[in-house]
Amino acid sequence: MIDRYTLPEMKAVWTDESRFHRWLEIEILACEARAELGLIPRDAAVRIRRNASFDVESIHLEEETVRHDVIAFVSTVGKSLGDDACFFHEGLTSSDILDTALATQLVDASGLIEKELILLRKAIGVLAVRHMHTPMIGRTHGVHAEPITFGLKLAVWYEELKRALERFRAAVREIAVGKLSGAVGNFAHLPPDVELYVCRALNLGFEPAATQVVQRDRHAAFVTSLALMAASAEKIATEIRHLQRSEVLEVEEPFGKDQKGSSAMPHKRNPVLCENVAGLARLVRAHAVSALENVALWHERDISHSSVERVILPDASIILHFLLRRLTGIVSGLIVRADRMEQNMDHLHGLIFSQKVLLALTRKGVARDLAYRVVQRNAMKTWERGVPFRTNLENDPDIRKWFEPGQIAGWFDIEPYLAHVLDIMERVGLTPDFTGQENIDGDAT
Repeated sequence: MIDRYTLPEMKAVWTDESRFHRWLEIEILACEARAELGLIPRDAAVRIRRNASFDVESIHLEEETVRHDVIAFVSTVGKSLGDDACFFHEGLTSSDILDTALATQLVDASGLIEKELILLRKAIGVLAVRHMHTPMIGRTHGVHAEPITFGLKLAVWYEELKRALERFRAAVREIAVGKLSGAVGNFAHLPPDVELYVCRALNLGFEPAATQVVQRDRHAAFVTSLALMAASAEKIATEIRHLQRSEVLEVEEPFGKDQKGSSAMPHKRNPVLCENVAGLARLVRAHAVSALENVALWHERDISHSSVERVILPDASIILHFLLRRLTGIVSGLIVRADRMEQNMDHLHGLIFSQKVLLALTRKGVARDLAYRVVQRNAMKTWERGVPFRTNLENDPDIRKWFEPGQIAGWFDIEPYLAHVLDIMERVGLTPDFTGQENIDGDAT
C-alpha cells in the first residue's frame, strides 16, 4: 500500500480496524441468524451484539502466537463474551469471514472510485463543449493528418469513460458476493439460510456454488476493470503530455504560481502531473496479472491467493482512486492554447488538405492511381522545400488542365472538416448547454 497516494476516505476502507469491524459484524449477524432459526438462544445473540468487542493491538499480539489472523480475532473477541463465546464463530470457517468482509471493502472502495470517475468524466465533458468548435490538427502516427476540433478529441475520452463506468459497475456486481457455506462449501455445519440472512443484511449477493472461498474469477474481473480504467487514464495523460511538448504546445497541465519545473533550468514547465498519472497506471495494470494468476487454486482452496490479495486489492483501489482525482484536477485546470493550435495547422503549408484534392480529381473522372500520384508529387515538393501546397497545385500542368484557379482555392476551406462536430458531440450525449451538472451517469449526481 503506497501511503503517500492514499486519500483519507479510501484509507478508512483498508485499515485493520475497519477490517476487524467488518469481521465482527459478520460474526454477530451469523449468531443472529442462528438465533432466528432456533439454533442458539435468542438472548445469547442479543448479548453477543451488545458485548462483543476487540482491541486491534490485542489481536496482533495474539496472532504473533497462534500465527492465524482469524483465530487471533475470534480468541480476542471471545474474551469479551464470557460464556456466550461458545456460540461465536460456530460452524464457520475463516474464509466465510474473510471473503465476505473483503466483498464489503471492495464495494465501499468501488463507491469512492466511481465517484472520482464520474467527476473526471464531467470535467472532460465541460471542456469538450467549451472547445467544441476549437479547430486543431488531427495526427496519425504523430504526423499531421486532417483538421478536427479539440472538443472532438475530448468527446472520444468522454465516451471511453462511459464504457469504463459501465464495465466497472458490472465488475462490482460480480464482486459483491459473500459466502458462509463452511470449510468446503457444502453447508455441513450451518444451513444456507444463515448465509442468506448475513448477505442480505450486508447488501451482498451470495456465491451460488462455493468451495471454501468465493471464486477468484470475480476478483480478477474486478482488478481487470480497474486496470482498463487506469489504461484509459494513462491514454489521456499521455495525450496531454504530447500536446505539451515545446514544439507542439497546444495545451499545458496546470502550473502553480510558485511551482518550479527544474532544479537546473528555471524556464521548464514539465508535465509532471500527467507523468505521475502514467506511472501509477502501470502499477494498477500490473496487479491485473496477479489477479488472473489467483483464479487457479488447488481443489477446494489453497492460500496462494491470500498474500497476493493483501497487496493488490488495497493497492489497486488506492492508486486508481488517487490518479483519477489527480487527472480530474489536470483536466479542470488545463491550459488550452487555441492560437497555437491554429498556428500548427499551417505548419505543413496546406498539406492537410491533400485528401480534398485527391477526391476532387477522382470526382472529375481521373483514375485514382493517377490522381494519387499527381497529388503526392505536389505534396512532396511542399514537404521537402516548404513551398505552399496550393502554389504547387496552381503551377501543376495536369491540375491546370482539369481545374480553374478559383476551384483550387475551394479545396483549402476548413469548414467541411468541422461540419459534423455537433452531430458527433450529440452522439456521445454532449450538447452546447452541457454544464457538468447534468445526470450523465444514470444515477444521482
